Order: sequence, then structure tokens, then C-alpha cells
Amino acid sequence: MAPMNTPQDSSLGREVGYPRQYDASLLFPIPRAGARSEIGLGGGDLPFHGEDRWHAYELGWLDARGKPCVETLTLWVPATSPNLIESKSLKLYLNSLNNARFNRPEAVRERIATDLSACAGADVRVEFGLPAFAGADGESVDHVDVDIDCYGPPDAGFLLADAGSVVEETLTSALLKSNCPVTGQPDWASVSIRYRGPRIDRKGLLRYLVSYRDHAEFHEQCVERIFLDLQRRCGPASLEVEARYTRRGGLDINPRRASPDRTAATAPIRDLRQ
Repeated sequence: MAPMNTPQDSSLGREVGYPRQYDASLLFPIPRAGARSEIGLGGGDLPFHGEDRWHAYELGWLDARGKPCVETLTLWVPATSPNLIESKSLKLYLNSLNNARFNRPEAVRERIATDLSACAGADVRVEFGLPAFAGADGESVDHVDVDIDCYGPPDAGFLLADAGSVVEETLTSALLKSNCPVTGQPDWASVSIRYRGPRIDRKGLLRYLVSYRDHAEFHEQCVERIFLDLQRRCGPASLEVEARYTRRGGLDINPRRASPDRTAATAPIRDLRQ
């Protein structure tokens, strides 16, 4: 069996030369299975579906006559893919296209989709352009009056819900922060929690989200942990969690996980901080 890629094997935290030519081998897959086993997801069916939606702001290539072209991209990596795509490798890969010649823009999109699908182990959707900006669409818990002294590790014990009050609502926070598990650099995000079920306690939710502040884990893994903790501690009949992380290296990522009943995907938007 081939050795499993780990974050420490990637280009994160290392000096890497600027790619001078197209190179799909720069893409670095990280198996999802390891992090999922840590939160009790071994084999079998996942309790959620969703995607990791990437926004790429820095894409360039040359046309057939050598004239530079620029575009933006939106990428959808399915949560069911066996691998996530490490962010620095994605940045390096996209930059490797800068001096590659293509006869038409569609050929660029097709090349990227093929390469990312091979890395993720599942079909990755690629479209030119970005979603529109939009404000938060729910009730923010950030102004709750509460004392906080726990900044990690994430503590699901803070999560409480009132079984006597069943609601359908969206709660938001702009205070989600975690750290890269390799470099220790901060990752900032806004999170939206859409659910139907026992009313989630606002103070407990804010304490819980802030307890990620010193936690080291990839964006996708944080969102899956939040989803499972809410599901297990609060018992919603329906749940969707989406985090919109701020940009780094010309990329931002927006993992979304939803319970099986939520078959209609939420319309993609960009946070005002993106």
C-alpha cells in the first residue's frame, strides 16, 4: 500500500520556487479519512453531504499568440471525495498555468477540472467567475454578553439546546478562527448555522465557536467537527453549517456540510471580508 499523504509532507511552511511551467504534479491531495476517524467517522455512510467551494482570484495563462489572459474561478470539491486539496499546492498549481498556451478559455477550464478531479478522487466542478457579495442572512450571536476564557481545544460541552422550544432559524458568527496545522498561521472565517430543531443556546454556541481560536486543523475538518458536535449535542432534525474563510494567497475556501434532508444547495455568496 502506498504511504498516506500527510500535511507535513506538503509544501506548507516550506520555501518553494515559483513554477515556470504547467505542472499538475504540484497538486497535493490529503486523505479525509484520518481527520474523520478522529471525530468518530470511520467507515460507512457520512451523516452529511456538501462541498468545499473555492474562490480563486489569481488565474492567468497565454492565448495561442502569447497574449496574457486573466480570469477568476469558482471550484466545487465534493465532500464525498476521498481527498481534500491542500491550499498552497492549489495556489502553486494555478500559477504554473501562467506561461502555458491555450487556444481557447474553455480549454483552460477543462484542464483545471481534469487535474483537480484527479487530485480529489472525484469530479470537481470548475466555473469562471465568482459569486456575488452578500451580508449575513441570520441572527448574529457575536453581541451576546458572555465571559469567555476557553480558546482551545474545541469544547462541545458548551453546546446546549432547549428541547421545549423547536425553531427553524439561522445563526451566524464572524468570530470563528482556527490555525493551520502545519504553519500555525491564523485562519479567519464567518460561519452560518441553519437548522430546524431544539433552540440552540446563544451563549453556549458563542463559547463553543471561540474555543476553536487556538485549535490547529484544516478548514474543511473544522466545519465537519462543528457539524457533528451540533448534531450530537443539540439534536437538530435538519442542519447545515457553512464557513466562509478569508482569502490567503489569492484563494479562499468555503466548506459546507448539510444533513441529507437538505437537498437544495444554498446559493453561493461571498462574505464581505472576502
